[in-house]
Amino acid sequence: MRNVDAAGLGIGDDYPPRIMGVLNVSEESPYDPSVYDEPDEAAAYVDEELIGEGADIVDVGLESANKELDVLSADEELERLDVAIETMESVSGDAVWSIETRYHEVADEALARGFDMVNDVCGFADPEMARVCDAHDVAVAKMASPPDLERPGAVDGVDAVYEALSNGGFTDKTILDPAFGRWSETATLEDDRDTFRRLREFRGYGRPILVSINRKTFLRTLAGRDTDEALPVSLAATSMAVERGAHVIRTHDVAETRDAAIIGAEFARDRFKRPGEPSVEALDVTTTREAARHFDRLGADPAEVDHAVVGVYELAGLSAEEAGALRAAMTEGGAQFVPAAGVGGPPEGSGEAASEGNTGRRGLLIGTPAAIETSKSVALDVSTPLGDVLDDVGDALK
Repeated sequence: MRNVDAAGLGIGDDYPPRIMGVLNVSEESPYDPSVYDEPDEAAAYVDEELIGEGADIVDVGLESANKELDVLSADEELERLDVAIETMESVSGDAVWSIETRYHEVADEALARGFDMVNDVCGFADPEMARVCDAHDVAVAKMASPPDLERPGAVDGVDAVYEALSNGGFTDKTILDPAFGRWSETATLEDDRDTFRRLREFRGYGRPILVSINRKTFLRTLAGRDTDEALPVSLAATSMAVERGAHVIRTHDVAETRDAAIIGAEFARDRFKRPGEPSVEALDVTTTREAARHFDRLGADPAEVDHAVVGVYELAGLSAEEAGALRAAMTEGGAQFVPAAGVGGPPEGSGEAASEGNTGRRGLLIGTPAAIETSKSVALDVSTPLGDVLDDVGDALK
């Protein structure tokens, strides 16, 4: 996982999660508390509510990305840039300033006048955006989108989101945003939920990840809350996103989100890294789908992906014949079945043996999907239910 330098602010696995606070200078933006059109008022908001509460980055939106609203032209966005510049010059606190735009002309002007990074909501649909960001040597957040300047984020399903992130390539300082939200007419709430569940897969690109999940519809729907009541679910999701590998959290609720991100980072898995030659880095992989993203990035043989993840499962309620066959089959297939102490289960006649869910023999099944699949045919010769169990275990690792 490469780190990104955003005007001196480190972003990546080697740094704490970064908080991106939102300022809108667009009257059509839907979240009123972040909308300002007077530079003095906007600057006070940034100093008190964003930087003052822990924002590392201030993301300035010149127009709403709401798909139901008309798209502004580059010239129309440029007309609003003066308010953003005046605000930035009036702020006393220190933060990285990000301009949210889809146009390279706007990005170029904003960067030339003091902005530090770009948040491209159309994911390099403008083919000149990457060149401009490279020329200014700045970080750029790239949201998953089709190559269409009028359709930010309009992709459906995890695989489509993953593929969309590669549209137009990457700069050396690209940060990836998987585009949570109802950007597409055909996207479903399940698309967002599935993308969140599979967030670790986006680490397969080896680049920092930005998530914008603050008070999003899919979270509100899960909890049955409206926007004003949705802060608690946003904070829960923030901790989970950071634990799963997100590096930047974009939010309107800076202080609370910062706390949630700290908790997520504290309890995230240790992603071991050793620099030097040779170097080593522990990849955050729990399923073969996550592993496949890294295989693809490195051009490794995809046929080996079923050997990339090991699962450990406790099996119970096995007959003596099933336990014996399982142990033999796993050894043959390259996995292991380690029986419980004694004869493979609780002692016969004990109260424990007769209790619900604790009858029969038990043990630990350890193996990769490939090893379990190889062993399945042997197990099926003894017991169809045992074969079904191995099917379920193999599926759980994919």
